[in-house]
Amino acid sequence: MAKKRELTKLVIEGIRDFDAAGIFESGQCFRFTREQDGSFSGVVGGCVANISYNNEEDMITIWSDYMPKSDALRLRFWSDYLDLGRDYKEIKRVLSDKDPVMEKAILANGGLRVLNQAPWETLISFIVSQNSNIPRIRNCIEALCTNFGEGIGGWGGRDMYAFPTIRALANAGVEELDKCRLGYRTQYIAETARKVNVDGGAFLDTAGEASAEKAYEYLLTLSGVGPKVANCVMLFALRKADIFPIDVWVARAMNRFYGIAEDDHEAMRVYAREHFAPWGGIAQMYLFEYARRNLKE
Repeated sequence: MAKKRELTKLVIEGIRDFDAAGIFESGQCFRFTREQDGSFSGVVGGCVANISYNNEEDMITIWSDYMPKSDALRLRFWSDYLDLGRDYKEIKRVLSDKDPVMEKAILANGGLRVLNQAPWETLISFIVSQNSNIPRIRNCIEALCTNFGEGIGGWGGRDMYAFPTIRALANAGVEELDKCRLGYRTQYIAETARKVNVDGGAFLDTAGEASAEKAYEYLLTLSGVGPKVANCVMLFALRKADIFPIDVWVARAMNRFYGIAEDDHEAMRVYAREHFAPWGGIAQMYLFEYARRNLKE
């Protein structure tokens, strides 16, 4: 049984352009669960959290056990994680200008934000995500956390666990990891954990300070990491907001809306650099959700 810890309430007012369901169910993170009251509970930075948004009062309410005795540090932590310091109103204006497709995508999903997540968790999560669906990804990640993470408390009658440390997964054998039903990804995770553990994750933790080229080159040396996974890690954990990850939905959107061949990912990246910079990653997020909700096979 996970040890329960005291949760503290934090209210952040004056926040617009925030759609909790869109953010936590968009496929950029996998550890949040929608509660019956519309709030979302999950684990962030080894802490239990429950997050809700009141769109009538432009107010975010967070219950968490992060820095319970320091309001200033708690506010800084959550503002950073939820990307509250970025001017999304201006970004949406710039992206919509002279682009009717982007304008429609933003009108449909204007409350999306890019979460600033932990590099190690994001890396493993997107390795797990390959050729899978969100429910299965969530189950696999929760299995990893339950088997190899530290119990940290709970919410809504559920025990919660921190994401496994680099060392924990590096020391786990393939047979142990197989219990999590990861399929062929088991070997990828075992190999990547051992390689990242060589420097204790030092380079990965500071890769956001490196150039996009160096960060990308490093990520591609890791087992199970191709262009899509590397770009997702760069966007969702390394703060490279101009990175344009391409998956099936984004490729479909770029084909249907911009006339680029569905398999020509390089042409899509060039188009994104020329038309969406410096917010290619945020543009990608709007397109992904718009395509997922409106485009059929």
